[in-house]
Amino acid sequence: MALPLFLDNMGYHEHSFAPPRMKRIAMACRPAFRLLPILLLGTPGPDGLATVAHAGEAAPAPAVSPNPSLFAPPVPPVVSTGPLTFAPLVRQVGPAVVNIAVAQDSHATTGGRQPLPPSVKGTPFEHKFRERMRAHGEEMLGAGSGFLIDPSGVIVTNAHVVGGADLITVSLADGTEFPAHLVGSDDLTDIAVIQIHAPHPMPFVPWGDSRLVNIGDWIMAAGNPFGLGSSVTAGIVSARGRDIGTSPFDDFFQIDAPINPGNSGGPSFNLGGQVVAVNTAIVSPTGGSVGIGFGLPSEIVAPIVEELRHNGHIDRGWLGVTLTDGSGHDGVQIVGIDRNGPAMKAHLHIGDVITAVNDEPIDTSRMLIRSIAAKRPQSVVVLHIRRHHEALSLPACVGHRPDEDMED
Repeated sequence: MALPLFLDNMGYHEHSFAPPRMKRIAMACRPAFRLLPILLLGTPGPDGLATVAHAGEAAPAPAVSPNPSLFAPPVPPVVSTGPLTFAPLVRQVGPAVVNIAVAQDSHATTGGRQPLPPSVKGTPFEHKFRERMRAHGEEMLGAGSGFLIDPSGVIVTNAHVVGGADLITVSLADGTEFPAHLVGSDDLTDIAVIQIHAPHPMPFVPWGDSRLVNIGDWIMAAGNPFGLGSSVTAGIVSARGRDIGTSPFDDFFQIDAPINPGNSGGPSFNLGGQVVAVNTAIVSPTGGSVGIGFGLPSEIVAPIVEELRHNGHIDRGWLGVTLTDGSGHDGVQIVGIDRNGPAMKAHLHIGDVITAVNDEPIDTSRMLIRSIAAKRPQSVVVLHIRRHHEALSLPACVGHRPDEDMED
């Protein structure tokens, strides 16, 4: 059975990678079996040990000892040391991790009804959220996480945490609250930047290079699970380069540090206290953590954050083609061309196989989409193609990617 994927926010809209109306699949649980102690009932032997051999029966033959030659000689462990405590790391980075509460006009969006967040329903915190909803009357609440990257109050979070919010409130680790405004967001990578204005410089955390993170490395996640406030968990990086089907730009870390609803937008740190991923999604049949979480690496997030800070939006390149992957690693084939799009103006044909963009080899359609999207609109690239066994190089002026267009 395929497990549903859920964005781990505390918002009022159920986010999933399944169709919007798909409900969470409940996993049937088998009853647990209790392990009972096994008692050997017999008479004490000469050496005081109990025995089950009856009189007149031969004693069982001794077990065969394993041949020492089957095993390699002992070697020092590959991982010989580890953190005895994460407390120093938590003290260093904790003040820069924030909780984010969002509010929307419930009468404008739901006709006066105030739905409960799916991530809270059925949990011990359901009563708490119902009380908060009643107290606010005309607003419905959601919650998520974020982190400060600049002493001026610049905060990174997920776009689905603050998307559609009428009011954003940021709470620091010491309980201080500030109103925040949205600087910019990018739905394709689910990254948003918000800003608070404080009378003094804010604590902040630096970016780390996620390209240096290896599978098996320690990682510490921080955030606001289930609206509980500042919380940290630790684990390892389980995999890299995960494509979970959210956009053409999926390239997630899979981590086993527990991540729950409300952790969305929170940071994952390396042991040096640098942010190497932004926690975004979980796989969960129950709504809670099962040890499979996903964070977008800093190598992708950091440049997007910088562009959002300066421009408020992301301008991505667009070629205007429909693609299909070949059977091998020899390029991608064009199966459709948008009328009057950049590809048509560059005289590309249906059936052409694109093998490289400038000097970058292209093996899959995802690689081509990412390569073109990274180019600024109106810039010129050289497309290396194969047409009827003939190698050609064609210049193409990159277009502006339409907001509603998910193809390259």
